[in-house]
Amino acid sequence: MSDFIEVARTSDLPVGRATVRTIGDRRIALYHTTTGFFASENTCPHRGGPLGEGDIIGGEIVCPWHLWSFEIATGFCVGNPEIKIGTHEVRIDGDRVLVRVG
Repeated sequence: MSDFIEVARTSDLPVGRATVRTIGDRRIALYHTTTGFFASENTCPHRGGPLGEGDIIGGEIVCPWHLWSFEIATGFCVGNPEIKIGTHEVRIDGDRVLVRVG
């Protein structure tokens, strides 16, 4: 899948919040931070926790299961930069939030 898919409206997700969206057969985490919208894989590599149900603290998403943190913009694990979650390109078109899952 290389096209951008609409996953939300900008008004659907307040700043500082995360949610889960489905694109095809994949579940992604969508984040709205003070610097914009971002998307990543929804599964924490530690124990499979749902990142889209976690808390945003600064520029990080914190897994709700075991508190592992990842930089939202890059996907790197804060405690171990050798661990990374997949990130997806996001575009804003008017009030539409579009994500490309590669």
